[in-house]
Amino acid sequence: MESINNYLRQNKDRFLTELTELLKIPSISADPAYSQDVLDAAEAIKHSLEKAGCDSVEICETPGYPIVYGEKTIDPKLPTVLVYGHYDVQPPDPLDLWHSPPFEPVVKPTEKHPDGAIFARGACDDKGQLYMHVKAFEYMVAEATLPCNVKFMIEGEEEVGSESLAWFVPRHREKLANDVILISDTGMIANDIPSITTGLRGLSYVEVEVTGPNRDLHSGLYGGAVANPVNILARMIASLHDENKHITIPGFYDKVEELTATERAKMAEAPFSQEAYNKALDIASEYGEEGYTTNERNSIRPTLDVNGIWGGYIGEGAKTVLPSKAFAKISMRLVPDQDWKEVTELFSKHFKSIAPPSVSVEVRPHHGGQGYVTPIDSVGYRAASKAYETTFGKVPIPQRSGGSIPIVSLFEKELESKTILMGFGLDSDAIHSPNEHFGVWNYLKGIETIPWFYKYFAELSQ
Repeated sequence: MESINNYLRQNKDRFLTELTELLKIPSISADPAYSQDVLDAAEAIKHSLEKAGCDSVEICETPGYPIVYGEKTIDPKLPTVLVYGHYDVQPPDPLDLWHSPPFEPVVKPTEKHPDGAIFARGACDDKGQLYMHVKAFEYMVAEATLPCNVKFMIEGEEEVGSESLAWFVPRHREKLANDVILISDTGMIANDIPSITTGLRGLSYVEVEVTGPNRDLHSGLYGGAVANPVNILARMIASLHDENKHITIPGFYDKVEELTATERAKMAEAPFSQEAYNKALDIASEYGEEGYTTNERNSIRPTLDVNGIWGGYIGEGAKTVLPSKAFAKISMRLVPDQDWKEVTELFSKHFKSIAPPSVSVEVRPHHGGQGYVTPIDSVGYRAASKAYETTFGKVPIPQRSGGSIPIVSLFEKELESKTILMGFGLDSDAIHSPNEHFGVWNYLKGIETIPWFYKYFAELSQ
């Protein structure tokens, strides 16, 4: 296994070039205008798996974008690892905030990545982290060190709710049968502080529409006499939190998991500087639910945030208009035991109830998923911990993440196996934001570490 470092040195430039080519594909699943690009990305992943050494690779059709499936079986009696990732990416907007075009990858140093980082949409989420697994697999096949069977399941709708994956998995349980699921779509605390994600928040994503008059009106002739949907929407949204930043939707907290004081104290042991956090974001002070720390607010507590809001005239200059409609996109991050469909219904009922009779309200659910917590005493977690310890020289810290990967709970339900989240990105990598990037060191460190997971998982499974 020590030969992995030699393999990395010999192939570093090729590994970076191959990832760069993948990042050039604007596989934006949320925008139908890029549907062919999404399909092109699936083909590129298929080709990469074939070259890496899979025995068979196929593009599996679904009601939406396809699943790329590949496998290599060296002995049916050995354990099987199922690798999951996604080839679709978030929209790059706003484009004017990017320092370089989002689909023209460039490598340049940053404060956190002095050895250079790859700047492109999807660099960290999730093409770069997905491709670590492809290259780690390539190494194990090329050097004849693969200790167990491998399956790949790579989808193209993670950024829009994974509906086709939810359709695909129950229909292919036998094909997807495994002993552990391995995902790199999360991060770690720092390059010198490895961590393993042990919990994910769930998600409910909705769009709301508030309608007043049947057309846009002259604000001088009608202002003050007719309800302005933008004004009303703003008040409605503001009312969703109280003075303690507590969400006001009735029943919202009924199923929220409350961690014990011991569990919260254990979380607090993770290195964290509020000053450095604020400085990195250029904010004067932290903000959030009373009674909880920043790391608790962004991981073990549920949230409600407006992701976009619009209505009326937003062009250059002035237009004195009273708009007919106002819109907002709202996401709620949920903690274990909260059911995303129940929360969506609670939100819809409450939001309509707080609207004045002068407007009408429509709530359109988009997508969602359940939260997830993985045990730290499983074979998979112990194998991952040993792998990090081998390549980083220190035991990783278990850490809950504020992000969501809705399909993880689906996997446990349908495939009855645990998921291990081995992320190598950093919080500063700007995923979902302009100037997303992924450290070259992190990319290569992932390729170095993943084969050790396979080795230890095979040994511990005996």
